[in-house]
Amino acid sequence: MNPAMSAPAPLITRLIPSTGERLPVIGLGTWQTFDVGGDAQARGPLRGVLSAMAEDGAKLIDSSPMYGSSESVVGELVAALGLRPQLFLATKVWTSGRDEGIRQMEQSFRRLRIEQLDLMQIHNLLDAATHTRTLEDWKQAGRVRYIGITHYTSSAYRDVERWLKRGNYDFLQINYSLDEPEAAERLLPLAQEKNAAVIVNRPFGKGSMFRRTRGKPLPGWARELGIASWAQYFLKWIIAHPAVTCAIPGTSNPRHMVDNLGAARGALPDAAMRVRMAQTFDAL
Repeated sequence: MNPAMSAPAPLITRLIPSTGERLPVIGLGTWQTFDVGGDAQARGPLRGVLSAMAEDGAKLIDSSPMYGSSESVVGELVAALGLRPQLFLATKVWTSGRDEGIRQMEQSFRRLRIEQLDLMQIHNLLDAATHTRTLEDWKQAGRVRYIGITHYTSSAYRDVERWLKRGNYDFLQINYSLDEPEAAERLLPLAQEKNAAVIVNRPFGKGSMFRRTRGKPLPGWARELGIASWAQYFLKWIIAHPAVTCAIPGTSNPRHMVDNLGAARGALPDAAMRVRMAQTFDAL
């Protein structure tokens, strides 16, 4: 067989509205999974995750100072694997005050071993007014390429909406899944209106989604969309929303990374199919 004929299809990509740059629709979150410090045994699978991700053409890795040693682990492994040029690195500022925010962001640069960051976000809107001013200056100076805001719970959506309306952010990161679909009501349309890219965190909800589907077969019609696992089912539903730029499931298992990336290939469900997928999940 001709090797070219057996090569996997390229990953689906989406535009970052503010620039037209493209990102693959599946990336990697690092909360908990990359908080392993110097544990060499725990780092082994994480090297495999990053290698599998890069080999398939995925780019976005998201972290935060809130995630323990995750920034440092990402920075050291990315540097050791020589992957920085092909990745899109994102982290967050998670503190109060201008000087403390700058100190923390400089620390993140050192931990990630970078001179320029692709995306800096204000974590959970903490002291958003102060950090927005700093990030606008850093973007103008070229320290960061994009700026954004994040949250992870529907109880904060009013504040997220207020900041998204008043600010000029390149990215919104928010929770959105079959288990937590509320962002589609107002935030995702608003992000489209404001030309903000959307990163989806918590794509598998609170972890209960896999418990609900454990031992249950995929519906036969899911194969028509190239869906080979429940993870792909969940992710394809998310990335089929036109406002979504990239979903960032976390994993420490290279096989799961490869499986997640399978959602970024082949057909995506249309609106009617997404309704059917949601109804099927809700009935489990």
